[in-house]
Amino acid sequence: MGKHAKPSGKSAFDAPGGMVRARPLPVRSAVRLRRPVDIWHKPALSAVAALAIPDLTLWALGRLDLLLYTSAGAMCALYAHGLPYAARARTLAWVVLGMVASLGIALTAASLITSTALLVVCASLVASVHKVVCEATRIGPPGNIILTFIAASAFFVPQHPGQVPLHIALALGAGVLAWLVCMAPALIRPQGPERIVVARALEAAAGLLRTEAEADSGQPAGVPHARHATAAAVNAAWHTLFLVPVRTPARAAARAGLERLLVRAESALGDTGPAIEASAEAEPRDARFAKAEPRDTRSAEPEPRHTRTTGPEPRHTRSAEPEPRDARFAKAEPRHTQFAEAEPRHPRSAGPEPRHTRSAGPDPSDTRPAASKAEADRLGGWARELRSGRPLPEVVLSAAQAEELAGVAAEEPGSQRPGSPRPGPRRPAPGHPRGVRAVLARLAPGSPLLPIGARVAAGCVLAGWASMAVGVGHPYWAVVTAASIYQANTTLSWQRALQRTLGNLLGLLLYTALLPLMHLGPLAMIALALACQLGAEAGITRNYWLGSVCVTPMALLLTEFGSPVAATTLIADRWIDTVVGAAVGLACCVLVTNRRAADRIEVALGRVAAAEAVAFGLLAAGPTPGADEARDIGWARDRLAGCLVELREAVEVAAGEWWQRPLPEERIAHAEQRGHRALAGLVRRLSAPALAA
Repeated sequence: MGKHAKPSGKSAFDAPGGMVRARPLPVRSAVRLRRPVDIWHKPALSAVAALAIPDLTLWALGRLDLLLYTSAGAMCALYAHGLPYAARARTLAWVVLGMVASLGIALTAASLITSTALLVVCASLVASVHKVVCEATRIGPPGNIILTFIAASAFFVPQHPGQVPLHIALALGAGVLAWLVCMAPALIRPQGPERIVVARALEAAAGLLRTEAEADSGQPAGVPHARHATAAAVNAAWHTLFLVPVRTPARAAARAGLERLLVRAESALGDTGPAIEASAEAEPRDARFAKAEPRDTRSAEPEPRHTRTTGPEPRHTRSAEPEPRDARFAKAEPRHTQFAEAEPRHPRSAGPEPRHTRSAGPDPSDTRPAASKAEADRLGGWARELRSGRPLPEVVLSAAQAEELAGVAAEEPGSQRPGSPRPGPRRPAPGHPRGVRAVLARLAPGSPLLPIGARVAAGCVLAGWASMAVGVGHPYWAVVTAASIYQANTTLSWQRALQRTLGNLLGLLLYTALLPLMHLGPLAMIALALACQLGAEAGITRNYWLGSVCVTPMALLLTEFGSPVAATTLIADRWIDTVVGAAVGLACCVLVTNRRAADRIEVALGRVAAAEAVAFGLLAAGPTPGADEARDIGWARDRLAGCLVELREAVEVAAGEWWQRPLPEERIAHAEQRGHRALAGLVRRLSAPALAA
């Protein structure tokens, strides 16, 4: 992770005894601003609307002291905005129930336990559960931090047992309101989420084609990264479309139109093999592992980890053991020959012939770069049409692509009966655990999530106790700070600690500047809190520290509604808790190692090898016209693409972990090169003959 590796033939961090020494931690990339996420305004406006209604109602009733409980339910409006509406409805229901359950535990503990030290332990354990469950379900942004912030605060709010039911009812009512707010856009743009995710795939494919066009001109750098981004975006888009129900012919037709666009975007992966090999040879080996920028878990970029605890999951699944191969592919065995030998060459009636060699320099008569740029412009134009809400563009597919889309549903009951309706849209490849089974598999013994949960529990407990030792009156702030910095590995956790500290410091300065406005009355405070919520969502996708600048005064305003405290005391406590929580949490992150991150790479390599064997077996078998063959190739392509994305994620996580044994870089590079060559071959098989729109 990050730009830490040295461009040499040996790992930059090898140490005697099979361990790796501590690596330099990045600073510049931790504070660099990125482009905002394309849908940042959706969760921002939803949260503002869900917060404003109960806030103004409580203000009219003169009960702003209950604002914490209604905020617990209203903040659920920040979740699930990348999911289709049917899946969003189920996911938000689980989020609301999880928030209410966490709040109920916290309030019950607050009413029965008088020891502050014990309350810190309880809050830390709940924070650990939030982290592990959110990672296992891949709920997506904002992850566990909102749940932990509300629950940890509630542990230290004075309660009587008789008040708990009313406060839980307020949270549940606000959660229902948040659910309604998040589902309201379905009345206007019922296909909005899936159109956006397909537009992202089209844009990624267009970027890949442009990068390859530059590679044909002698500039191969960047092709592997663009290839991986395209594969990940297409993979995420497919699994999002799998969540779209097709209960009516109109919905089936709308989803089929999006699938045709996505198949066309996926065809950009079909001519990447030679460019990949050339770029892999041109750049140093270690540089391939240092390219990936740390990802912000608040980002809503494609794939983002939008899954639920029930129902089919929108992303590729991961289980503790490699999945068994489908019976129909059992005959395929791994091949160690070159891709050009494994894939049978068959004539193509139209379209450019796949390239298997690279010339020493650009050929002036070669029209491939121009064709790639034209296709990139076409895909980009389609993406803009999807985002603008215009009618779906007409897309021409190859015969194999059309057979794939029609053939996947050939086994549906009733599809073979005379007069039966046309087969439904494409289904996901079989063999993956989904729903609750997939979540339980990610939490099974040996899971790499368990050390992360241990980090959160230990770090939050020690941070809270340290805050108590220095005499701070709000130890839950230290607990929340420690919980918020834990990311997928040590490097990302260091960056989050730096971002949190910087953002909170600037946020305290902003809070000080806003003090005169707060004295205007409760209505002004509500307006400021809503403005800070909007600013937080606008800035947090550019960088976490920028969002924290607005989150800090909003958190302090919530404290003011419940029990007013002198501004100087509040600012001092917040700053001390931030520093203590970040320092103690980061120390626990370094000391509590996650050596299972490397084990995840071995599992991912095994899955890639199995998926490659299936792919090369299908390619070596030669083309056989028919929907069954197209369906099998499509499923093999789905498996391989998902395994490659999983492998790259596992490498990025392990590369940023301290005290880790050296990574098998040669095996990883070889597996990725062979996997993407096989993926390109499968896409070419489905794309031939190539048809222009």
